[in-house]
Amino acid sequence: MKQVPPQYYKDLQELQAVDFVVIELALYLDTHPDDMDAIRQYNAFVQKSIKLKNNFEKNYGSLTSFGYSFSRHPWDWKEAPWPWQV
Repeated sequence: MKQVPPQYYKDLQELQAVDFVVIELALYLDTHPDDMDAIRQYNAFVQKSIKLKNNFEKNYGSLTSFGYSFSRHPWDWKEAPWPWQV
């Protein structure tokens, strides 16, 4: 398996933490749909997640396939490690 730099793990952990907050806020909003503060927090974390994902993919390659991420040339989805392998 291809070695990744130490920063890879830090970036992936930050992305996972932000996505965890997005999921938790979405679950909260399912039962509190009028909480404007929570909606603002949700939107801010979604925006942060998008930026982190774009930066991660620019530096390390695709996080997902099947139309959710752009590919570099040559097609690099087959290149390990995949995020769930580290």
